Amino acid sequence: MNWVKIFNTSQEAFDRIAEKQPRLLVVQEKRICLVRQGDSLAAVSNRCTHNGESLSKGKINFANEIVCPWHGYQFNLQTGREYQQRSADLETYPIKIESDGVYIAL
Repeated sequence: MNWVKIFNTSQEAFDRIAEKQPRLLVVQEKRICLVRQGDSLAAVSNRCTHNGESLSKGKINFANEIVCPWHGYQFNLQTGREYQQRSADLETYPIKIESDGVYIAL
């Protein structure tokens, strides 16, 4: 696994990523949807596996799933699994928060 620093501190990450507001992050040419949930971060592929829409344009629902803005497909942020298993799982990316920054595994 290749860990890449995406923020210098956890505070910087939490200041820049609003709670439950998906955000597009491009790291080494990968388009990633980053979501803050309390004191943690989740990262999944930004491309919906159903029809290719950008998930960073979506919303987070009551079950903490990312909802595709196009057809409403709902994906678990930890597993990438679509709620009704109507499409392929999203790729997920581990995040770790360390004293010297926030890292994503690619």
